[in-house]
Amino acid sequence: MKKSEAYRKAQLTESYWPADTSRPLFDWTLGQALRDAAAAAPQRLALVAGVTDSTKRRRWTYAELLADSEQLASALLTKFSPGERIAVWADNIPEWELLLFGCAIAGVVLVTVNPAYKARELEYILDKSGAAGLFVIEEYRGHNTLATANEARLKLPSLREVICFSGFSDFMKLGVERRSFPEIKPLDPSIIMFTSGTTGAQKGVRLNHKGIINVTNFTQERGGLKKGGVFVNPMPMFHIGGLGHAGVGAVMRHATLVLASEWSPELFLDLVQSEGGTYSMLVPTMIEAVLAFPERNKYDIATLTNIVSGAAVVEASLIKRTSAELGCTICNVFGQTEMQGVISAVDPDDSVEDKAETIGQPMPQIEVKIADPESGKTLPLGVPGEICVRGYQTMIGYFNMPEETAKTLGADGWLRSGDLGSMDARGYLKITGRLKDMIKRGGENIYPREIENLLLEHPKIANVAVVGIPDQHWGEQVGAVIIPKSMSDMPTPNDLHDYCRMHLAGYKTPRLWYYAKEFPWTETGKLQKFRLLELITKGELKATPSSK
Repeated sequence: MKKSEAYRKAQLTESYWPADTSRPLFDWTLGQALRDAAAAAPQRLALVAGVTDSTKRRRWTYAELLADSEQLASALLTKFSPGERIAVWADNIPEWELLLFGCAIAGVVLVTVNPAYKARELEYILDKSGAAGLFVIEEYRGHNTLATANEARLKLPSLREVICFSGFSDFMKLGVERRSFPEIKPLDPSIIMFTSGTTGAQKGVRLNHKGIINVTNFTQERGGLKKGGVFVNPMPMFHIGGLGHAGVGAVMRHATLVLASEWSPELFLDLVQSEGGTYSMLVPTMIEAVLAFPERNKYDIATLTNIVSGAAVVEASLIKRTSAELGCTICNVFGQTEMQGVISAVDPDDSVEDKAETIGQPMPQIEVKIADPESGKTLPLGVPGEICVRGYQTMIGYFNMPEETAKTLGADGWLRSGDLGSMDARGYLKITGRLKDMIKRGGENIYPREIENLLLEHPKIANVAVVGIPDQHWGEQVGAVIIPKSMSDMPTPNDLHDYCRMHLAGYKTPRLWYYAKEFPWTETGKLQKFRLLELITKGELKATPSSK
């Protein structure tokens, strides 16, 4: 889909993007979206279980996916009532897609759970969501998840049913005799997805049918997923990228979803080759792993033309290498779970500079502004502030957390992202940091991203995270956690201090330096700075102050 004139000719006078209403919204539920795809292309492959052994790859046409989803909905209604919550605790198995649409048709709200969670984390999600049921795999990476789930059932009165996927086919038989389905409305809740925990305790984000349908359609359309394309997805299905942008987005584009059972460059390349993959969603570290895979050239991946990426900055060098070596365009996207996914993205035909330095222009049908974090007023072009969004795709709210909801989603409809960014006259956005990451030192506001970007240019630094360290005198002091390129040739604190002072004001220059071998990341590639602060507080990371 080519850009509309509103996008090509945008000339803003302040950091405010008015909603582009030239593209209509689908006023649908998830069930309606699946029925539309099944009616339009009943025999097209809808879903492929992308396991390593190609002889064991289960497949569903759109007609079969609809039939199984409706049968599953009937089975669910023998155990649960519309509006109740059902959690899914599994790795990337195709039953995620069946439950996504089965729950939607039954009016049951799907709650996602990371398969890597342990007992305490599982119980938190189940308790906070008030889940009445849990679908669970038997084990995950040596953890007996089924036993953990049954133990949780004894502690949580609301959890009535624990259903193991080993008995999924038997559960499906409960729906052989079809039931009448409840009336579902587009603005009804469909999914509760807990935030990734980059800044602290998780909150259950309530998403509705209409929001996730339209935002995933717009995003994959801009990213280059053609109608009937083949979407190879290695992103985890408990995450908005996997369940939403792949699971729903593929259906909205009447595409084939090839669900990789796990992430590995070898499996990904094999799935692209054997299934004719045309499109994928990969975070930058995944793309780098594909490029570095020693046996990459033995795979024919000429069908792959478009990759959507996010969660971290996509460097210009990576964009150029991906184009030259894989023959793919990369579209960088930005969003968060509270916005039901992506709010802005670059276009495949944008310049390399825009792809590397911006997160593109906003999606259709939403307003975006850069606001003063204190007053909420729209800021001049180019001035950093908080990215705020208003429109159909904002969350319903945090489940059973009205006070937290009010902090994020205002009565005027503006959702505060917590991300700091700027906007140019064309409406292109840039990320400058996290509002919660902002360091307040002696009355000065310091944005870590500026310091991190500078330090990443240092020849001896592989990665860096700048954090605020509590300080009795200054309120907070600037600390930098460094991953050196070589532990035997580390830059000294004095060297780094001098390097920063050449380019930054004195108050921005870190005073405390920490050296680490690795950072704590979420499974979707987001740095958990609060974990770094915990390590510092506990003394597991010790500061090496500069003497200057």
